[in-house]
Amino acid sequence: MLSIFIALLVNLFIETSVSFSVVVPRDQTVAHVGSTVTVPCWITPPENAEALEIRWYRHDQFSNPVLFYQHGKIQDVQEESYRNRTSLTLWSDQSGGLKDGDVSLRLEKLTVQDEGVFHCYVSGESTYGSEEIVLKVTAVGSAPVLFPQPLDDGRVNFSCRSSGWYPEPNVTWMSDERTVLRPGGGSRRRGADEMFSVHSWTVVSRSDAQLVSCSVSLKTGELKEGRLNIQAIISSDSSDPSDPWKALFITLLSFGLLGLVGLILYKNRHKLTGKKPADENCECGGMENRKGYIKVQMSESTGENASVVGDVNIEDLRKHADQISIDREHLHPGLTVSKDCKIVRDGPDYKHTGERFPYELCAFGAQRFTSGRHYWEVSLARENIAPKNYWLIGVAKDGNFCSKDKSLTPSDSFWFLCSDGPNGFYINSETHITLPLTPRPEQLGVLLDYDDGQLSFYNVKERKHLLTMRTRFTGSVAPLFNPGVGDLSPLKILDCPKPVESPVESSQPLLGNSSDA
Repeated sequence: MLSIFIALLVNLFIETSVSFSVVVPRDQTVAHVGSTVTVPCWITPPENAEALEIRWYRHDQFSNPVLFYQHGKIQDVQEESYRNRTSLTLWSDQSGGLKDGDVSLRLEKLTVQDEGVFHCYVSGESTYGSEEIVLKVTAVGSAPVLFPQPLDDGRVNFSCRSSGWYPEPNVTWMSDERTVLRPGGGSRRRGADEMFSVHSWTVVSRSDAQLVSCSVSLKTGELKEGRLNIQAIISSDSSDPSDPWKALFITLLSFGLLGLVGLILYKNRHKLTGKKPADENCECGGMENRKGYIKVQMSESTGENASVVGDVNIEDLRKHADQISIDREHLHPGLTVSKDCKIVRDGPDYKHTGERFPYELCAFGAQRFTSGRHYWEVSLARENIAPKNYWLIGVAKDGNFCSKDKSLTPSDSFWFLCSDGPNGFYINSETHITLPLTPRPEQLGVLLDYDDGQLSFYNVKERKHLLTMRTRFTGSVAPLFNPGVGDLSPLKILDCPKPVESPVESSQPLLGNSSDA
């Protein structure tokens, strides 16, 4: 009789005890690397969870939790990789928080390693519940960098590179936004940070397409695309003697210069010697190399464009020279700088991983500019040593910073010319346009025209005006330097010699306000 009575009391206690269930959404939670995500979990029927034990953990790490809440507060028992990154949060604005049974997890600074199953475990004095929820992590990488290489048979080999993706992305080639192109080959690489880098290439006939695009995308639909206009980039083929004249004629027509080809070339030659106004040079927008004339222009939708022109008077530029030095307070720890703050290079302890240019190795000029014209020169070679293969030089808005995951684009207030070794030269447009600059500069001149919104680059030894970027500067702007990794030659800021004063100083501008092409 006594045992029956005890059993009845136990059953009565169980029936009258408060019970609950743990609930999570059926769908997986998706978030980007570096973001803050809420992993939802709640108990039903709703009750005050402030007196309950709440434990978030992964895999079989019950005793080494992501977060552990007990006795009304979060306990200092936690997996080390989640320290200072987790807290309890509201699943929605309508949630009443712990008082209404919302035990959702807030996870900050998301990493690829955070992807996977999370367990939400809640227990009381007489009941408990547990559910699993899947966290999916994604990362959208850099804008594809396109590099065209003309082939002897009249076709063009396009190379496409992008990095910083997770999970492994897809690469799609398109021509004229209609036809899917078959890639000729490619490679994929996973770095130490678990991110993917992709390299793909395809061959296109210039007669079959005007526009070629490379899209890198995730299954979630997120993508980045790079585009190049074949006719605007490659305008001649040395295999046909008549093609250079046809391509040159088309190029001259695009600039609105009509007339006899010989006369136009003669006038352009005068402009290249500096006898014509500089604004005409900007309108020309041509750069001669062994394959003909090349004109580069960014998308009009970005409000930015670039042009390439010819010879200039370096002495005129040096009238605007400033004494530039490196700002030690904002120097990347992987760099070393000389005592006079003029020479900077990669440090012996910096280890570069991956195929991507080390954008994070930034050094900024100690000088800040908010108006006027400012010029400086940088040495990229030592005597009897080949010029540097890797460097990045330009300007950035004061207060900016560089990192491995940051895309240094004009929209982020970065403007520069970059040399990425075998990947070639490119400007940091939103579409990463690549430029075949030859010969490789040994001494680079930079002219910042703040008021007119122009940033120009010069090959000082060749006395060539390489490139002009047009934009609109706001706020304070500082010189930007990056010496890359692995070169024997450092990056050295030079003190420009003072030009010889002429009796009459020209009133012509160094750079004209030519309209966007």
